[in-house]
Amino acid sequence: MFADTHCHLDFDAYDADRPEVIARARQAGLKFIINPGVDLPSASAVLKLTEDYKDYIFAAVGIHPNYTAECASDILPLLRNMAAAPGVVAIGEIGLDYYRDYSPPAQQRRYFLWQLELAASLELPVIIHDRDASHDLVPILRDWRESLPPDSPIKTRPGVMHAFSGSPEDAQTLSELGFCFGIGGPVTYQNAWERRELVAQLPCKSIILETDAPFLTPHPFRGKRNEPAYIPLIAEKIAALHSLSPIELGRISTGNAVALFNLNSKPGFRLEQQA
Repeated sequence: MFADTHCHLDFDAYDADRPEVIARARQAGLKFIINPGVDLPSASAVLKLTEDYKDYIFAAVGIHPNYTAECASDILPLLRNMAAAPGVVAIGEIGLDYYRDYSPPAQQRRYFLWQLELAASLELPVIIHDRDASHDLVPILRDWRESLPPDSPIKTRPGVMHAFSGSPEDAQTLSELGFCFGIGGPVTYQNAWERRELVAQLPCKSIILETDAPFLTPHPFRGKRNEPAYIPLIAEKIAALHSLSPIELGRISTGNAVALFNLNSKPGFRLEQQA
């Protein structure tokens, strides 16, 4: 029993065989997929996928930090309207990226804060992108989470750190705040011993599985297009780090994802019915 909590099936890498990719995900034992948008056109495409694959593909809507330079002043009302769609379970992919010089840091922070406010008002968890920006991002997330009302349903499940590769200290802080950690293909890479050490220290209750497909393909398919059906390869590596079977790790991580994204509130979705 597995799930892919972060992939980009709306990207043109799948235009030629998208239905087959989704069929292979089902065959691999995936019970659901979460597909974040990266800008408004991407979010529209993802919402179409949630209609075509209702109660199997769910959406997150948001503006990726690398796309914030292109944002217009009216983007947040449009994003709010999109977030009201039935298949939306999170605000994302949002965050900060200081590795690529696609958008000024001040612009990234402005839209990040606005989208965090949107998530709080809609009581939706966040999917966080962080690349070379932890020194700014972690304090922002701490302040945001602490500002949530005590009765907010996302107070105890504020979101997930996508493709987490931060420090053990950041992991400790974020874990205490209730964040989950999305672990994907890089944990399988032969030279990624530091990442494996970090993942081994994460509590299983905070781990969810992701591919970030079409990127970050796990070993032994590294260098080829990634897809959700490769999730069991990631589960196998993480399970070994925690002395679990892949099936047990899959059960735990899938349960974590169901709770984080509140999927059992969706009328057509019941994990026990699909197991």
